[in-house]
Amino acid sequence: MNGSPLKILVVDDSNTIRRSAEIFLKQGGHEVVLAEDGFDALSKISDCVPDLIFCDILMPRLDGYQTCAIIKRNERFTDTPVVMLSSKDGVFDKARGRMVGSQDYLTKPFTKDQLLQAVAQYGTTHAGGQ
Repeated sequence: MNGSPLKILVVDDSNTIRRSAEIFLKQGGHEVVLAEDGFDALSKISDCVPDLIFCDILMPRLDGYQTCAIIKRNERFTDTPVVMLSSKDGVFDKARGRMVGSQDYLTKPFTKDQLLQAVAQYGTTHAGGQ
């Protein structure tokens, strides 16, 4: 790992996915903030100011697309990379994710390597710009 540790927000309604992501990211040397759904993420984002966000698509109340769109509308977070997480690997889902401003798409279950590769790819571009 080169560079300094990043602050990463993981938004997923599955406790298992949140915990897996937290373990993988902490093993990669990063600081992790967890949110259970879109509303939880929106309430935490201003306090934690993440360098990178992993966001599940299918969540109750506020789905990942809506959450990403709201985050990207806030000028403070326009440049914060968002990587969507989904159990579906559909072209439509990927296209819709890009429309709301996400950088990429990981299919669940993801591996530690996939997660850390996404961090290496997207986290560095944002962290340097602060």
